[in-house]
Amino acid sequence: MAPELTYLAYYGGLVLLTILVQVLAALQQVGLPALAGNREGLVLTGMALRLERATANSLFALALIAPPVILLHLTKATTDVVGQIMLVFLLARVVYVLLYALGIAWVRTIVWLVGFGCTAVLYAMVLGF
Repeated sequence: MAPELTYLAYYGGLVLLTILVQVLAALQQVGLPALAGNREGLVLTGMALRLERATANSLFALALIAPPVILLHLTKATTDVVGQIMLVFLLARVVYVLLYALGIAWVRTIVWLVGFGCTAVLYAMVLGF
């Protein structure tokens, strides 16, 4: 499998892991009956809330990063640079989730910008810039 697709698959795995950790944190905070219910009025706090936000952001990032990676692969326009960009993206997203979970705000934002920049560069490559 091409490196960029491998890194994309790893990122999908990271998103799944983030979801699992978020659910476990919420479970510990509010209990199974609250999570199994309709969740109206359910208020998470602390790490469980931060992980919920990190999960939502990770899903958006997955929806944004997958199209250019797949398009570059399908059009055979991939290079070693695409794989390297995806590796930087993957590492940035791992660090982002950890920083978000720990509540480290400003560094988290810088790391988010790195991942977002990787996404933007891949779209630029797809569009021929």
